[in-house]
Amino acid sequence: MAGEVQLQCTTDKPCYPSTSSMQKVHVLLDVKATTMQTLERTPINLCMVIDRSGSMLGAKIDQVKQAVNHVLDQLETDDFMSVVLFNERSLVVLPAQHIQDLDQLKARVNGLQAEGGTSMSKGMKDGLTELIKHAGPTRISRMILLTDGQTWEDESDCQHLASEAKLNEVSITALGIGEDWNEVLLDAIARNSTGRADYIDTPDKIVTLFQEEVQQLQDIAVQGVKMSLRLSKDIQPRQIYRVIPDIIDLSHTALSDRDIMVDIGTVDKQNGQTLLIDFMLPSRAPGRYRIAQAELAYTVPGETPINESVRSDVIIMLSDDESQTQDQDGHVMNIVERVTAYQLQLEAREAVNTGKLDVATVKLREAATRLLEMGEAELAAEAEKEAVNLEEQGEMSATGTKKLQYGTRKLTQRLDG
Repeated sequence: MAGEVQLQCTTDKPCYPSTSSMQKVHVLLDVKATTMQTLERTPINLCMVIDRSGSMLGAKIDQVKQAVNHVLDQLETDDFMSVVLFNERSLVVLPAQHIQDLDQLKARVNGLQAEGGTSMSKGMKDGLTELIKHAGPTRISRMILLTDGQTWEDESDCQHLASEAKLNEVSITALGIGEDWNEVLLDAIARNSTGRADYIDTPDKIVTLFQEEVQQLQDIAVQGVKMSLRLSKDIQPRQIYRVIPDIIDLSHTALSDRDIMVDIGTVDKQNGQTLLIDFMLPSRAPGRYRIAQAELAYTVPGETPINESVRSDVIIMLSDDESQTQDQDGHVMNIVERVTAYQLQLEAREAVNTGKLDVATVKLREAATRLLEMGEAELAAEAEKEAVNLEEQGEMSATGTKKLQYGTRKLTQRLDG
């Protein structure tokens, strides 16, 4: 039945000025599971694809073993689990199967050893093969990919496999541990599969992160979520971000000059997802206007999957009375400020890549100021530190770059109103 998901639109102002020039309109689209959504769990189809190259030796591989054992304890007998290890080769340690003999499964996991080089695509390919055996709308399928190093000459293969995963209703959570891994590649893998990427700075956080990932899987309400936007004449979408549960610039597909589509992936029962869309609004006379209609299509998983949709109009008011156009929505603007801080550190990195170190330094210091105003003293100090690195060494550090990128990405997880 319809009604499992609600879609709510909020603009950054209750009323905008009627001007002769283009102006920006910030719109939040909140996607949440409703109380109508059944709390019955959907079986999970999970594959852990783990880097076991020589650099994982020691605390990293020990924490991975512990984390996988905890995941086995979290799963139910109707879930499917598989484990694939990769170095320069790939090894299917645990083919996809139901969780039954835990002691035997844990014994296989505890025998993991780290050695050799890194070829991520081989592990991803075998992992996807195991997942596809049981993928579909009756289960939630996820690959958890963990690496601590650079893969060798197969980045394009990894991205292609991520796109293939999406076609098979499999999302990928791509995790990098330490500092010697390619965050651009992991972000692309996550984006291509409508998944997410994250940074693990120390091995002792692996267990908690894996447990949280499985908990989120168990909380998923709907999957295969796609949002289409039907735009009014001359309305231009400038950028689309996912801002909850984290900040990421979403790619979108133009279906026509007035229709775009965005893949969202899954929506869980706790947090849902929130998108921030920046529209450019042309000059218009005072009045009430619908600038877009958002439609959300989704699948309710289960023994008999159900396809449903929900719509919501994006309505704005224009006035030539200045006293009516001064108010702003504090919650929306709070999110906009955090997205701006995230965007500034990205722009700084892009400036470094093009040799514009002075521009990058200015961007980092502007990010530091905004972060400090938000109460994010640790991230602000990191941004200032990297600005100094640029001035003194001509480059940003690998550790600082990752801390800023993934730290600012999580700014909306600490909203204060």
